[in-house]
Amino acid sequence: MSWGTELWDQFDNLEKHTQWGIDILEKYIKFVKERTEIELNYAKQLRNLSKKYQPKKNSKEEEEYKYTACKAFLSTLNEMNDYAGQHEVISENMTSQITVDLMRYVQELKQERKSNFHDGRKAQQHIETCWKQLESSKRRFERDCKEADRAQQYFEKMDADINVTKADVEKARQQAQIRHQMAEDSKADYSSTLQRFNQEQWEYYHTHIPNIFQKIQEMEERRIVRIGESMKTYAEVDRQVIPIIGKCLDGIVKAAESINQKNDSQLVVEAYKSGFEPPGDIEFEDYTQPMKRTVSDNSLSSAKEGKPELKFGGKSRGKLWPFIKKNKPPPPPPASASPSAVPNGPQSPKQQKEPLSHRFNEFMTSKPKIHCFRSLKRGLSLKLGATPEDFSNLPPEQRRKKLQQKVDDLNKEIQKETDQRDAITKMKDVYLKNPQMGDPASLDHKLTEVTQNIEKLRLETQKFEAWLAEVEGRLPARSEQARRQSGMYDGQTHQAVTNCAQDRESPDGSYTEEQSQERELKVLATDFDDEFDDEEPLPAIGTCKALYTFEGQNEGTISVTEGEMLSVIEEDKGDGWTRIRRSEDEEGYVPTSYVEVYLDKNAKGAKTYI
Repeated sequence: MSWGTELWDQFDNLEKHTQWGIDILEKYIKFVKERTEIELNYAKQLRNLSKKYQPKKNSKEEEEYKYTACKAFLSTLNEMNDYAGQHEVISENMTSQITVDLMRYVQELKQERKSNFHDGRKAQQHIETCWKQLESSKRRFERDCKEADRAQQYFEKMDADINVTKADVEKARQQAQIRHQMAEDSKADYSSTLQRFNQEQWEYYHTHIPNIFQKIQEMEERRIVRIGESMKTYAEVDRQVIPIIGKCLDGIVKAAESINQKNDSQLVVEAYKSGFEPPGDIEFEDYTQPMKRTVSDNSLSSAKEGKPELKFGGKSRGKLWPFIKKNKPPPPPPASASPSAVPNGPQSPKQQKEPLSHRFNEFMTSKPKIHCFRSLKRGLSLKLGATPEDFSNLPPEQRRKKLQQKVDDLNKEIQKETDQRDAITKMKDVYLKNPQMGDPASLDHKLTEVTQNIEKLRLETQKFEAWLAEVEGRLPARSEQARRQSGMYDGQTHQAVTNCAQDRESPDGSYTEEQSQERELKVLATDFDDEFDDEEPLPAIGTCKALYTFEGQNEGTISVTEGEMLSVIEEDKGDGWTRIRRSEDEEGYVPTSYVEVYLDKNAKGAKTYI
């Protein structure tokens, strides 16, 4: 099958068909281009989606990704990012292997088609010229034949006429002969032209046109093969990324299978475990007997009987709390005598701590008043997020984790600085061996600076390691003490009052089990400003016993030792601090968890616990 033999007379139709084939190829190129744009946009949207849900660095959200479910979600986001990358690969491969290649091929195809049809038109023009020459020769031969026939008839007429002279007859005869010769010449020319035309026509239809049409056919078949190969490449480009996309999906499945609910539950425990022990049972208070405050053997009432518990009057040499009016008279005495004011009176059941839920609700709903500038500063530093360097504001378990993390970070910094020091030392050795490379003295300053940084970091690490060792050493002892205290609740009332310890860790976690001598309870007068000398001290609303040793290093706090009895002048307002007084010149705040408070129920400002 050949277009040259089968379609020898369909030159115009072949020209239209080949142009249609090129249009189809260009349409397919446009289709692939739009597909690549879709793949790019899809990949871009997937990347933006993955980036949108990525955890922000140095944020609380980043800390949440320690849970296995969140890690699986993060792995899914990363796999989707890789998934988007494969769609970008599809777009790039289709562009390079199909679009660019076909666009170049289309240009070549157009040029080849133009050349082939130009040759075809040239052959057509040549055969048309030959045909015109044949027609011209034929017309000339026909005309000469007619002229020769007329000349012959004229000669015969003149020869038959007796009136015509002999000269005229001879002239007519010669003219007829000339016309006959011209007809013969035209005949010979027509015959040769006809033979030449037939030869050209045979070559045109059997040689030139078949060759040209064969080239056009081959060109068209190559176009068809090329578009088929492009379609195969189109499918192969997709197929090549399927294994990688499958791996991405397998990674998502693997991440989902790695979710461990038990592990996440354990992480919640580790994140929020305070290290405190649950409160013990609340003892029964018998209100049928006269309510009298249990007094410790080493309290002020037992040490000095007959001495009034609280003493007011006179000028206070200490600080004047700025929110108290000047020359304010002392508050009126309570309506009934406080049980703690009766020396050697019968002991009453121990005042119990408030239930944990009650304390929490009170903390969430109450708005404690700030009674002085010291309270204001403490509120700013403790309530508004200022974190102590030793994380003493955290529960024991959380404090230990923070300290351990800090130690690990410092060790990493030390390793980094050490590597830098080693690198500088090696560089200095190179300079010493090869002075032309640099001056060794130029590195001394940097080396000294790095060495100093390492020393600072080591000192800092030792400090945090000491705090960490202190916390890790306290936790078991504290738990043992809590077990001993829990057993005392079933013993005598007096032992419960004097030995019961509130099983809560202090904000700084630093307490000790060393016993110190108990001190007398006196009225506190603190120094605040020499301008306010006529102000009376705040009255005591109860007493308290120090459960642990507290080093009051911040302004507004007071140091206490374990077992010490002090006077309470301001109870915990929900911020975790209680204001106490030791003597006329010492008062301040201590963590509520460090003391056990015994409030006078009839004292002004004291709460009544049920």
